[in-house]
Amino acid sequence: MAEKKIRVLIAKPGLDGHDRGAKVVARALRDAGMEVIYTGIRQTPEKIVAAAIQEDVDVVGLSCLSGAHNVLFPRVAQGLKAKGKGDALLFGGGIIPTEDIPALKREGFAEIFLPGTNTGDVVTFIHDRVTR
Repeated sequence: MAEKKIRVLIAKPGLDGHDRGAKVVARALRDAGMEVIYTGIRQTPEKIVAAAIQEDVDVVGLSCLSGAHNVLFPRVAQGLKAKGKGDALLFGGGIIPTEDIPALKREGFAEIFLPGTNTGDVVTFIHDRVTR
């Protein structure tokens, strides 16, 4: 029996319209054998939570370049917990000041990837934490 693929949702919460980085990460994860669902730009936290539940994903990755990560990322994490999907592995990326990372990790984000991160590091991060 074939091993079930890791399912990853990549999402862009808020009004940030720049999605090149999110698309690069999505493609790297797909190329590494994961099943990737990309929600597109300008998603509300509630829509991201609904998509994560509907798609039954193992991992949720958020990208934010607008500076709203301290509001939007926790809303997604809290929404997932409230809907019984608190076991999903969470990671974030984008233009995020290093001083904001500890608070995001306290909200449930296992890692925050900054600009210049090698996509192989994101693949390894997920493979090391998601068991099938």
